[in-house]
Amino acid sequence: MPTLPWTTPNPATPGTRALVMASRFEVRSAKDVPKFFLKSLSAWRQVKSAPGAVGASLIAQPLKRVFFTLSAWESREALDTFVRTEPHRGIMGTLRPTMRTSTFTFWEVPVEDLPIAWPVAREHLAEQERRNGTGAVGPAGS
Repeated sequence: MPTLPWTTPNPATPGTRALVMASRFEVRSAKDVPKFFLKSLSAWRQVKSAPGAVGASLIAQPLKRVFFTLSAWESREALDTFVRTEPHRGIMGTLRPTMRTSTFTFWEVPVEDLPIAWPVAREHLAEQERRNGTGAVGPAGS
């Protein structure tokens, strides 16, 4: 599946900073891929109308059982509200048993630096994996 391109649900206020979150999910088996994929599309629809979301993208690599998300938010509070709101909240509970690994990383950027390029996000994820001692993220181009 191709990358779902960066979308801008809400315009960022110039001169401010955005909280960026990148995540990597690996499901346990190939049979978990369709469920994860369908649930991730539901969360994608939610983020496109979420208050405080200033950008998002998604990569699905179903043959590798791996999914990546990348989003930017006005604030940590906006991100936390999204996470606690349905359907995302229920999706997290439903998918937790299917996860082999998951990695999350956060950083701030001036909103003028949006959209974040996937190689930059993958480098942040790789650094987080090194800190976690798991090293699951491949090179920026993979």
